[in-house]
Amino acid sequence: MKIKLKKKKNESSSKWLSRHLNDEFYKKSKKDGFRSRASYKLIQINQKFEIFKDCKNILDLGCSPGGWLQVAKRNSLRNCKILGIDKLDLKKIDGVDFIQGDIFNEKIINTINEFFNQSKIDLILNDMSPNSSGNKNIDHLRIVSLVERVIYIANNILKKEGIIISKIFQGGAQGDLLDYMKINFHSIKYFKPQASRKESSETYLIGKKK
Repeated sequence: MKIKLKKKKNESSSKWLSRHLNDEFYKKSKKDGFRSRASYKLIQINQKFEIFKDCKNILDLGCSPGGWLQVAKRNSLRNCKILGIDKLDLKKIDGVDFIQGDIFNEKIINTINEFFNQSKIDLILNDMSPNSSGNKNIDHLRIVSLVERVIYIANNILKKEGIIISKIFQGGAQGDLLDYMKINFHSIKYFKPQASRKESSETYLIGKKK
């Protein structure tokens, strides 16, 4: 039985790798010099909502490997300050700053404020996903916890009419999360970029600070 389960897992991994390597946006990312196919999700979000317009301060939470930071750099003002934060290390991106840290650290907001010299943020990005446990209910609660933390950080450092972009997965607690977000945000929309795989339940919440 163990041998069969291992074989089945290997077959599943092989199918995922084959699909990934033949993926349209994976191929484009290699051609265009992006570190991740996820870059095109942000590109398409920007095409729809023009999120980088007039941004002076941009924060990317859970930024590694840096695909979204690359898009932010290519689409922002020349004098825009861009900061990425992640528990994982990040290979240097010209014109972008990075702090290795955990967004659940109690001191993270102070760290962010110090970097931006106490100036409010124009745009906060979040494309984080928790490690899969194999249990859909547990995984959804984990992503909700992540998004709640991102919203909490945004409440403290995002400027009035500043924009938050956050990944979320379809699920039972989504309504409660939306209610929590509505306390301090308006013009909230859901958007699923074409670059998101059709079989994925991921979508993106986009809102403006009240």
